[in-house]
Amino acid sequence: MIPVELILLVLSPVFLGFIGWEWYRARHATPALYRWQDTLANAVLALLHQGSDMLALLLLMPFFLWLHQFRLFDIELSVATITIAFLLQDFLYYWFHRASHHVRWLWASHVAHHSSRLMNFSTAFRQSLTYPLSGMWLFWTPMMLAGFTPTVVFAVVALNLAFQFFVHTQAVRSLGVLEWLFNTPSHHRVHHACNPVYIDKNFGGVLIIWDRLFGSFVAERDDEPCRYGITDDFHSDNPLTITFYEWRRMGRDCLTQSSLRSLGRTLFGAPVKSAPSEHQAPSAD
Repeated sequence: MIPVELILLVLSPVFLGFIGWEWYRARHATPALYRWQDTLANAVLALLHQGSDMLALLLLMPFFLWLHQFRLFDIELSVATITIAFLLQDFLYYWFHRASHHVRWLWASHVAHHSSRLMNFSTAFRQSLTYPLSGMWLFWTPMMLAGFTPTVVFAVVALNLAFQFFVHTQAVRSLGVLEWLFNTPSHHRVHHACNPVYIDKNFGGVLIIWDRLFGSFVAERDDEPCRYGITDDFHSDNPLTITFYEWRRMGRDCLTQSSLRSLGRTLFGAPVKSAPSEHQAPSAD
């Protein structure tokens, strides 16, 4: 068992417990906080995502070990170096996440996570199996070149992602002074929100300080309730439709390009955003 996947597997009963608690707490809510079709799709997407991640790590680990031989430092594990690894990975995650909203090739994978019209703990499971293809792993290679072993790097990645499960909820309103330092449910609702004022904001993983430093922070407002989804009129509970929706659109657009420059813009330019219909509010992408 790959240590990274073992971390998430050990925590899975905790995740499922929180989903059950949230569902029970809001089972009579109007509008509904959960739909069984949406939750089932999220669960299937999580399994596909974990499977593709395990396969990618097995295939890419020789490359990561080869890359690690060019490290700048030999980093021994200690409280100080683990803290540095946590901060560096969270910083790199911020830039990966921000790029995933501004580079279409990356958005093709990330859009799956934003495609639900609901926001609950199970939404954290709504991930794409194509992250290895789009190159999420490239963002962690600076840590290996710095001197952290691939095992340590991906263990920190797993812990960061595990933390992010807990910010996918509407059950927690505000955490007071913690809102200044950490990514919280309030901040992450903004990230998933479809309101124009909230789009492309709050990219932090564990810490919100990167958004505050680099100008992408917006606080949740009482006078602007969050709405969720993507700008397209996308409604599907089919995991494969969710996974390949933007890849198919991008592929069709590539076929119409007449030059390498326009092809490059299609693949690596800003995501194409469709105008929402009258009955659908604009959404976060």
